[in-house]
Order: sequence, then structure tokens, then C-alpha cells
Amino acid sequence: MNIPLWKPTDQKKEESLLKDFSKFINLKNSNDFKYLWKWSIENPETFWSKFWDYSKIIGDKGKEVILKDKIFNKTKFFPDSKLNYSENILKKKSDLNAIGFLSESGFEENITWNDLYKKVCQLSAYLKTLSLKKGDRVAAYVPNKIESVISFLACAKNGMIWSSCSPDFGVQGVVDRFKQIKPKVLITSNYYFYNGKKIDILEKVNKVLEEIPSINKVLVFSYNKKEKLDLEGFINFHEVLNQSELDETFERFEFNHPIYILYSSGTTGKPKCITHGAGNVLIEHNKEFMLHCDIRENEKLFYYTTTGWMMWNWLVGGLATGSTIYLFDGAPVYPKIDILLEYCQNKKINLFGVSAKYIDYLKNENFNAKDLDLSSVKIITSTGSPLAEESFEYVYKNLKKEVHLASIAGGTDLVGCLVLGNLFSNVYKGEIQGQSLAIDVDVFTDNGKSTKDNEKGELVVKKPFPSMPVKFWGDDDGKKYHKAYFTRFKNIWHHGDFIERTSNNGFIVRGRSDATLNPGGVRIGTAEIYQQVENINFINEGLVVGQDYKDDVRVVLFVTTKNNEDLDDEKIKIIKAKIRKNCSPKHVPAIIIKVPEIPRTKSGKIVELAVRKLINGEELNNKEAIANPESLDFFKNLTQLKI
Repeated sequence: MNIPLWKPTDQKKEESLLKDFSKFINLKNSNDFKYLWKWSIENPETFWSKFWDYSKIIGDKGKEVILKDKIFNKTKFFPDSKLNYSENILKKKSDLNAIGFLSESGFEENITWNDLYKKVCQLSAYLKTLSLKKGDRVAAYVPNKIESVISFLACAKNGMIWSSCSPDFGVQGVVDRFKQIKPKVLITSNYYFYNGKKIDILEKVNKVLEEIPSINKVLVFSYNKKEKLDLEGFINFHEVLNQSELDETFERFEFNHPIYILYSSGTTGKPKCITHGAGNVLIEHNKEFMLHCDIRENEKLFYYTTTGWMMWNWLVGGLATGSTIYLFDGAPVYPKIDILLEYCQNKKINLFGVSAKYIDYLKNENFNAKDLDLSSVKIITSTGSPLAEESFEYVYKNLKKEVHLASIAGGTDLVGCLVLGNLFSNVYKGEIQGQSLAIDVDVFTDNGKSTKDNEKGELVVKKPFPSMPVKFWGDDDGKKYHKAYFTRFKNIWHHGDFIERTSNNGFIVRGRSDATLNPGGVRIGTAEIYQQVENINFINEGLVVGQDYKDDVRVVLFVTTKNNEDLDDEKIKIIKAKIRKNCSPKHVPAIIIKVPEIPRTKSGKIVELAVRKLINGEELNNKEAIANPESLDFFKNLTQLKI
């Protein structure tokens, strides 16, 4: 029997915003999350209308909640409403801090709600002097700093469309993304820090400008405002901000007016430009923070992210709850392994968000937080890849015993979650607690039927939901959009995750659908193998792919070892035996190879598809989304795979 690792107390349930919202909508039996979720998908108009009111969205709600269309993604939410995203973010007037910032170099900054409002209004006024209008794109090549948030909110206030890349992207990666959307203005900084190195950004900017002729103005902010900027041909961000008037007009736009463009990882082709609407993300983020994470005014939120990952957009959305958000720029374990956890202690953080790989790293290093005071942390959220069972146990044994650990999954496609945590359900190892409220999430077999408990299948959404992308930029006929989500099942959103529903009403993500292995016609999720491999004491990390071999697929496992130990026959036997015992003979890799480094994207996800292409002799055209592209060279022409 699967015993819960954590149970919310009756008091926690009773005092939760989830309970409060249940009372707000007069729902009986309101301590049962499955009941509440079922009600929400059966009554979407009532749910979204009531939640607009409950989360106190500023704007004209309009009379119609859902304008239905027979084509899934042409259904519109709040079609006659008007709102301004930044007006909702900046509604709090206070001298308390709105944003805190820490650099790995030890440099800190803060900004109050009143100052944030003022600076957004000043930059908004300046952007209007550049003849930028509603719908124009502003690109940002920026570290995770307060100025980046100010810039985004100023664009959103004016109805301009924001798009950001983190400064660790190379020139080609930036060009591959921004050139597609033809921005008129680029915002950047002079440098950033990572892993003890101070890295120049401006030397790359000139090369970017050569490739993107639409950019006619470049604003540069100093990483440290106390340092003078020496700029030639660029505009000093701080100077124009201070010289600008205060534009306090907040024009209200339609609910799905584009607010930002995010990008697919682009590891196997040009990144897709996923365009999101202002009201769409506002109401979804409010729902996730308030009802799923139990976040309320004056709490403190910290997610370790860069400006190139959707979790940055998500974190900024947390400001709408009246919470303070905290930013960190740098490597997650530099200058010491507990730098992020110490930040949580020092700032009394309530929500701490990280990637699953960060938790795996702490676990592999046997780190224990016994010397830290994490009493303020009430929820730890984990995403980016599936969180293994052992990592769930590690959090409760070594980080904090009394904490709501919420593994969450969704993606850039919806800037939010399809499955995530809640305060009515228990936490079981390896499991995500439940579906996102008012999103009709299901798991389908290959023939489009709902799976039973403990049966793997495809993650789908059966009815339209607000945070669907508005469109893909440049995809005028909608063909790319349709191909991305609607070719597998007719008029059903196919998310691309291979997933399993559990008997606890929870979910276990088994890997990406396009990375699943298929030896002998049996579908295997890569996460099932990782869970076994990464709990072996001499293994750091694994990457598993399928190699086309003799009219079938054979499973090939690549591993990195602790202290670079040799991978001898005895160790290979241990790996295979563990996988066979805990999974099945079909899961056992035909070949296991030690590698110097596992390739990963800049948000930390391992890149199975790129490796699969290489070992199957296919060309890999795009390496710009990969954080360590040189690691891919190892996988070319491996003699072990020619046998």
C-alpha cells in the first residue's frame, strides 16, 4: 500500500483558499478535490466567472464567459471583456517590497510596490515616445533582474508584445527566436554572472543586430546601477527612465490580446513562437497561485528560473496576488550548494520553486538542510522533468518534514500547469496530486479512450481552456498550431506527455511522448528507467533513447558516474538487474555507455530527441537551445552502437 508522505491537516484544509473558494461558489462536499475538479469542468462558465470575481481581477468582465466554437482552439473566453495586465499586477500601493533580487556575486536589490508602479509608468511613457504602439514587439536579452520585470510590465501596460531570452543563449539562439517576430526595440544589460564568472552581454548584441534589421533602438541597463555605463550607439535605460514623465493611463485591451511570445525548445528545428494572451495568463496564474498553491497577499514567492524559461513569466504573475517575488541571477549551487535554500531562510520565503534536477542534485550530494531554518517555506514546487520517488522521500527526510511538496507539470504551451498540487489531497511519492481546476484533463489510450488507474497513456485536454496559446506567431493559417496539438486525436488537445493515472487520483509523468521507447512494440516512458538508474549510488544521471536496429528499436542507456568512476561489467550488471526487477525485462537497456556529460537545454531538461537523432545517423541542425552543445560530439559514430 502506498502510504502518504504528507497529509494536509483538517485545519490547513479549513483555512485554505481552496476551501474559501468552495464556500464562495456554495459548493457542498467541498473538502474533496476530485469532486471540486469534476464540478469545475462540468460548469466552466460558472467557475471562470466566479473566479474572476474571487481573484478581484480589475477590468470589464463583459456579459459572455465562453464563446464556443466547434474548432477547439477557436473557442474564446470572456470575448467582450477588457483589462490591462499591468494594472492588475500593480494594484497594490505600498512601501513594502514588491520584488527582491540576489546575484550569485552577493549583490542585492529591492523595489517597493510604489516605486515599481512609478518606474513602470515612466518606462511606459518613454516607450510611447519611440512610436511603439499596441501589438509591436519588444525583445529582451536580459538577466533575471528587477529591470527585466519593469520592462515587461511597461510593455504589457501599453499593449506591446514582450519576448525574452536569457543571456546564456548564444547569438544564433537569440536570432532564431527574435528574428521571427521582428521586434522594433531590444532591451538588454551589460553583463551577468554564472558559476563565478562575469560574462559580457553587449559583445553579442552587435552580432544580433546585424541579423535582425527590424531592431532600431537598444536600451541597456547596468547590472549594478552604482556602476556607470559606457555606451556608444545604445540608450541608457536608467537615464531615460529618470527623465520620463509618469504615464498613469492604463488602456484596457481585449482578454486575449497578445502579451508575450515564448518559444519551444527548438532542439530539433526552429523554435515555435507561442503567443499568449494577457487575460488568459492572468486568470490562469491567479488560479494556480491562489487555489493550488494557497498563496495570498503579503506572502513571498521564489522560483529559481531564468528569463528564457516560462517559470519566469509564471513567477511575475504571482505579483497579482499581492505577494512579493524574489529573483536570483546565477548558478543554483554557486558559490555554495545551499545558496538557494539560504536565500529562502534569509528572506522567509513561503513558496520555493525549483527544477526536479536541482532536487536530484541535492539528493545525489547527500545534502541535509538541518542547519537551515526553513520554517517559513510552506510549499515546494518542482517542475521541468518528472520528480523521482526517491527525490520525494529525500525532500521530506533532508529538507523539510512538514511541507506541501507539489510536483507540477504543464509547459510553455500554456504558461502553466495541467496537473499540479492542491491542499485537499495527500502527497504520495512519485505522484502529482491532481488536475488543474476547470481544465478537462484526461489520459487516453492510443485509440482515444480514457485509461484505467495505473495504465499509461497520452495526456490530453478534452475541452477548451483559457490559457491555450492565442496563436503561433507567423502561423497565419494556423497549420503549425493544429499540427502541434490536434493531429493525434480529433479536436482534442494532445499535450505530448506519456503519463499514468494512479488510484489516488494522482498522476505520474513517464516522459515525453515523442521520446518514449518502443522495443518489440511495447511503449516505455523514459522516466521509468531514470527513476531506477539515478538511485544507484555510483550513478549521477542517465539519458535513455531508442536506436533503430534490425527492424526494431533497442534501448540504449548513457550514464555519468560519480567521481568519474569507470563503468565496468559488474556495475552494468547492477544497473540491468535493478531495471529488470523494478520495471520489466523490456525496460532493460541492450547497451549501457558511460558519457562525459549529459546534454541539456538551458532550462535544465535533458535532450533525448537530439541524441536519438545523432545515434540514428540523422542531421542535427539546431544546437542553439542546448546549454552544453559540445557534449553532443560524443554521441556521433559510436562504435558500440555499430555492433
